Amino acid sequence: MALWDRIKESAQTMQTQLVSKKNDLKSGAFRDASMAMCALVAAADGSVDPSERQRVAQLIATNEVLQNFPADDLQRRFNDYVNKLTADFEFGKVSVMQEVAKAKKKPAEARAVVQIGIVIGGADGNFDKSEQAMVREACYTLDLPPAEFDL
Repeated sequence: MALWDRIKESAQTMQTQLVSKKNDLKSGAFRDASMAMCALVAAADGSVDPSERQRVAQLIATNEVLQNFPADDLQRRFNDYVNKLTADFEFGKVSVMQEVAKAKKKPAEARAVVQIGIVIGGADGNFDKSEQAMVREACYTLDLPPAEFDL
């Protein structure tokens, strides 16, 4: 199977797993952590161009699991996190990763945050090395083994 197909299949599998847990993923900690994860994946290469920001914002707005929350609230949080990352990547990353850590107390939420990162990273069919590294780092922040997610 081609790498592209495996990435696509993995993202679809993660999305299916997320949808099955949708009713358990309604906390503010999950909301904040998942938007932080989206921003980290979008900025994984050190920058976020306007088209990438728009693409991730569209994915957030249409993701079934994230529909537990108002879309404009999610968009605002995502943009706030991206702005922190683009202003000073290393400093912003520390702050945004702390938001990811909010999901650590509930393993189901922590796993869902990682899965959202994989879904967002693989949405364009190219879950690149910098995006994988960012999701792997989030795994460590959440006390989850990256191998569980084939990272």
